[in-house]
Amino acid sequence: MLTPENLPALQRAIADADLDGWLLFDFHGANPIAGGMLRLTGLVSRRVFAFIPRQGTPVAITHAIEQGPWAHWPAQWKREVYASWRSLDEHLARLVKGKRVAMEYSPGDAVPYLDRVPAGVLEMVRAAGAEVASSGPLVSRFYAAWNAEHVASHERAAEIIARVAQDAMQLAGQRARTAKPATEYELMQWIQAQFKAATLETDHGPNVSVGANAANPHYEPTAAATLPIREGDVLLIDLWAHEPNGGVWADQTWMATVGPPSKRAQAVWEAVRDARDAAIALVEERQRAGQPLLGAEVDDAARNVITQRGFGQYFTHRTGHSIDPRELHGSGPNLDNLETHEDRRLVDGVAFSIEPGIYVPGEIGVRSEVNIYLLPGRAVVTPAVRQREMLVV
Repeated sequence: MLTPENLPALQRAIADADLDGWLLFDFHGANPIAGGMLRLTGLVSRRVFAFIPRQGTPVAITHAIEQGPWAHWPAQWKREVYASWRSLDEHLARLVKGKRVAMEYSPGDAVPYLDRVPAGVLEMVRAAGAEVASSGPLVSRFYAAWNAEHVASHERAAEIIARVAQDAMQLAGQRARTAKPATEYELMQWIQAQFKAATLETDHGPNVSVGANAANPHYEPTAAATLPIREGDVLLIDLWAHEPNGGVWADQTWMATVGPPSKRAQAVWEAVRDARDAAIALVEERQRAGQPLLGAEVDDAARNVITQRGFGQYFTHRTGHSIDPRELHGSGPNLDNLETHEDRRLVDGVAFSIEPGIYVPGEIGVRSEVNIYLLPGRAVVTPAVRQREMLVV
């Protein structure tokens, strides 16, 4: 977020990027990055801008009837007020004419999570005399980065999630040998109850899927559409949750077989596990060495392993997504060189999932997911103990 305390660091980053400033825009919550940076509250039904110059005092452009949302804007910073579109254009031109400004814009929509400013607003800013660049590196450092409280919250949630996943798989194995096996939907409800007992919150899910259902990465059982979990099944559980009141998400995927795995399931699992570990190793190596690393490079590292094992066509999503302090699928750099070309650096403070998968339609789906957050000189993987072999339950 934008505060008087972090303004000097932000302005240094703006200068280092050869920018004249960062221009934040929002309308009706269309740009959550701007809303989060400015800490706008309540109804924002009119266009708002805020300009953070590389030197000097930030300036907000606010509508006359909507001053309430700016409760967190420091009193010592300037606030321009407009009512008509003509006055908005005039205020904007005075701020940005002849300047190179960053906005939440991704050329060619290369990174949709970053591409938050409508094309018409970009035209408006360019007509005001500004050159527009992407704010991607600024978003990574000042919006998506975690602090110590975020780290602690995430780690607590991660260990609970790992325990719940393993307990759920053991329960499925026990029930599979009775006259009444657990269904995917029942196990999903059981996990939700465990989250509630542990004071964790989630938005939906989890994904509990067996056999061919696991070949759908976004599968979620319902009471009307669910399979029993039986002897011989491959079981995937993808689960995510956070502590209440601003806790940071943790997101994991675990795999099990009810009884010994088949040779086919074991080969698919080993390809996924080794791809995950290749991605982790690359992140750890570059972070220790202080060398730059792009999200696309990590995706390539995982994808190369799966392709070499003969399953490349079945790895149909990116290797990982950003986890920022507010959202599970966040606005920081993703691990992606498939769906998009993620050319943002993985910088200190950011966090992301690593979750390669293989999905053979009608047959099998396998994924392994951990999370990583970056500290100076090291990459921290959660949960503390990652899955090495499929659980046999």
